[in-house]
Amino acid sequence: MTKATGKQPYFAGKPNPLMMRTGLNAIGAHSETSAMIGDRMDTDVLAGLEAGMQTFLVRTGLTSDADIAKYPFTPSHVVDSIADLVDLV
Repeated sequence: MTKATGKQPYFAGKPNPLMMRTGLNAIGAHSETSAMIGDRMDTDVLAGLEAGMQTFLVRTGLTSDADIAKYPFTPSHVVDSIADLVDLV
């Protein structure tokens, strides 16, 4: 895209917090009372953190405990499965 236009693209998807804030605004929610649940550190957790939300990393995806240590940020919580979150809703 940059070669064709000569301009850097602007990505609005994860992990851009604009996407998260737009979604929160659309449903009338606030980042302080919302959470991001996902299985990837580089998109899901980062998007939630940058939008000011609590983050839950579920171990059902690609990210292992060893992978978590490679990032300069950490999720608020790490759980084995989304089923572990049912009682919190």
